[in-house]
Amino acid sequence: MIEIRNLTKKYGQFTALDNISFDVKKGEIMGFLGPNGAGKSTTMNILTGYMPCTSGTVKVGGFEIMENPKEVKQQIGYLPEIPPLYVDMTVEEYLKFIFELKSVPLAQRKRQMDDILYLVKIGDMKKRLIKNLSKGYRQRVGFAQALVGNPPVLVLDEPTVGLDPSQIVEIRKLISSLRHDHTIILSTHILSEVNAVCSSVVMINRGKIAASGSVSDFTASEGSVNKFIVSVVGNKSAIQKTISEVSGVRSVTFMRVDKDAALFNVESAKNVDIRRPMFNELARASLPIIELRPVGRSMEEIFIDIVNNDKAAPADDNK
Repeated sequence: MIEIRNLTKKYGQFTALDNISFDVKKGEIMGFLGPNGAGKSTTMNILTGYMPCTSGTVKVGGFEIMENPKEVKQQIGYLPEIPPLYVDMTVEEYLKFIFELKSVPLAQRKRQMDDILYLVKIGDMKKRLIKNLSKGYRQRVGFAQALVGNPPVLVLDEPTVGLDPSQIVEIRKLISSLRHDHTIILSTHILSEVNAVCSSVVMINRGKIAASGSVSDFTASEGSVNKFIVSVVGNKSAIQKTISEVSGVRSVTFMRVDKDAALFNVESAKNVDIRRPMFNELARASLPIIELRPVGRSMEEIFIDIVNNDKAAPADDNK
């Protein structure tokens, strides 16, 4: 649905984007991650037609942005970090204005308006002035304007920033529900959000793609899952000693007692499967296992590692 090839953006001698390429498949929710100044906003501004690139190509739904800018813009609904709202309008007036801007056929407007108000759950707010709405409801109005015209692609920039926990949960549910009819790029600094709603990830740093792949590839790939939560019934010291003597175990950390079982965080050497020998040793010691489960690395750990490794790499001459 989205094809970005060799995209470069320069401001004088500064290279904001350096020959990046990635795809977003139809129906996918892609998490677009990177530290401040990495090039995320520049990429989204080029993708949505707000800014030209220096070189490279961007295609959306088969249309190239430089050759067919109008057609590309018709394919995209954009929610910036600060929604583009006219706060002295009512919700209904504002959305009617957006329908006009997007040249949605008159015959489709009422049905689309009703569908959008229902989808983002602001139907009971349509007569309210936007300036009198809470931040959470304003964010929903921003979502509504992005959905006007039923664009196949949605670009969402920090859609949950500044919201309270209950509002964040609601917005995440909304994003997940949209995957059936839309391809979505989600830029966020809340890395748990990626695990919650995204199917793939592109990480950008210093204007280059640092890593990309499916969320499961990042968080549960072989060699990265080397931590386990183990729940065992018995004496805490005996359990810890038994596990620590298993070949391949690197560390055993007591967490807490849960009912009659002690929970431990066990870390093994990479690519060493300690589950069977640990089970056997505990069984010989008459220490029954209640639970044994691997713990993948968090997206936060992966992100920090990638960014730090990238910082440690020698800078290019043109930087």
